Amino acid sequence: MRGEILDVLIVDDQPGVRYLLEILIKEFGHRVHTAENGLVALERVRQIHPDVIFMDVRMPLMDGLETLRRVKKITSDTVVIIMSAYLSDHTVEQALKNGAYCCLTKPFDIEKIKELIQALSWQHRKRDWNQSYVI
Repeated sequence: MRGEILDVLIVDDQPGVRYLLEILIKEFGHRVHTAENGLVALERVRQIHPDVIFMDVRMPLMDGLETLRRVKKITSDTVVIIMSAYLSDHTVEQALKNGAYCCLTKPFDIEKIKELIQALSWQHRKRDWNQSYVI
């Protein structure tokens, strides 16, 4: 038995990261949308109201933390997963304080990403989001 199919938005200025996550997420049958920066991400959020967002912190035009704050004003029930190769305690604190579900360090463990996607799919079915944490 499978969990619910999710609309997932991947926000990262690096095309390779977007592509890798897109392949991993589509492997589970989810719908994937992408954005190369925070401004484009906000447009996509208004259009598709994604269930889950994987978002980089360091991006041109608008960083991931500011985008997170704005996303939560548009749709408070979207799960936002912050990603960064430069996760400091301050960044994690700000992300979680502003509603991020969890923080992922780059480069990330592909198996952990798969487990996270699968867990979110099942949790979404029950609308039972776990507490925030760092992976």
